[in-house]
Amino acid sequence: MNEDLARMLVGESAAMAEVRSLIRYAAATQIPVMITGPSGCGKEVVAKALHKFSVRSREKFVAVNCGAIPRDLLESELFGHEKGSFTGAIAQRTGRFEDASNGSLFLDEIGDMPFDMQVKLLRVLEEKQIERIGSTKTINIDTRIISATHQNLDTAITEKRFREDLFYRLSVSPIDIPALKFRREDIKPLIAHFSREVGMDCEGINFAPDAMLALEDYDWPGNARELRNIVERAALLFPGMMISSTQISSLFRRRASTAPSNEADALPSSFAGNRSLKRPAYGQNASKVVSDGFDLKQHLMEEERRYLLSALKMAEGVVAEAAHLVSLRRTTFVEKMKRHKIKRRMALEHGDAA
Repeated sequence: MNEDLARMLVGESAAMAEVRSLIRYAAATQIPVMITGPSGCGKEVVAKALHKFSVRSREKFVAVNCGAIPRDLLESELFGHEKGSFTGAIAQRTGRFEDASNGSLFLDEIGDMPFDMQVKLLRVLEEKQIERIGSTKTINIDTRIISATHQNLDTAITEKRFREDLFYRLSVSPIDIPALKFRREDIKPLIAHFSREVGMDCEGINFAPDAMLALEDYDWPGNARELRNIVERAALLFPGMMISSTQISSLFRRRASTAPSNEADALPSSFAGNRSLKRPAYGQNASKVVSDGFDLKQHLMEEERRYLLSALKMAEGVVAEAAHLVSLRRTTFVEKMKRHKIKRRMALEHGDAA
């Protein structure tokens, strides 16, 4: 188990050793586990490891992102519904609790669950029974609950956005994953791990010593997910090449700079001088483009919309995290979403295609 767990949860830091230890303990029990940590740190990987090494490993692991499902559909998603129970219910449907019977149900971003649904979830956890929407028949369930959130639930409880009793019911065994910037010794083994996952051996992606130092100095706001993205891009752009520190900036996603200068994004000092945003390559033909007719305002609006959608995709629809990625206040980001008629589900459904 130890070797398999180490391969699944890569890292040489004391923090990751502690996470693996907590998983070994929790996997041997049936108690609810809550995983906390910033977006992109690997909370779902930890949840899958808990399931894989538990006695329920032969049954299903079912994941639900509580923040990505509209609130009026979340109850049906979790508990199911009967035919005709509401407009659009053209057939009976089992919910995720039933799908995960005898297995594990992963409630990702539990902090985004609407308050009224938290009441219903608490009742289900206490009674171990559900009722499909439109039915009075109770269904017994035997499902292990693993939940996760990037939010500070202590603050959410204080602000009456999350039920304290539900928190204690879900967080019997808490596991916290620190941000990657607090475990920099994990960067090198993670690069090797991601290289193998994208079909490249360790010799396939080479970072020069100064490049590796630059990577270790970076704060990784997107955590392990961002690092994997960089490895995938390196495999595409520099296969078999020695990547220097001057080339690293081309691997990082360019971010919009439509905000005032005090909100503009800044790469670490390692990447100074390489902050140019991706823009149309007009170059010396700029005068011709202008003479032919070019709507600068429209172009900037389209670019801003594309970057907002891209940030939402990277943040998996979490608005606060998306705002952080483009160095905007959350309220500013929401205003821009309204201006561009952007909904969170658009980024989740279409990714960067927009």
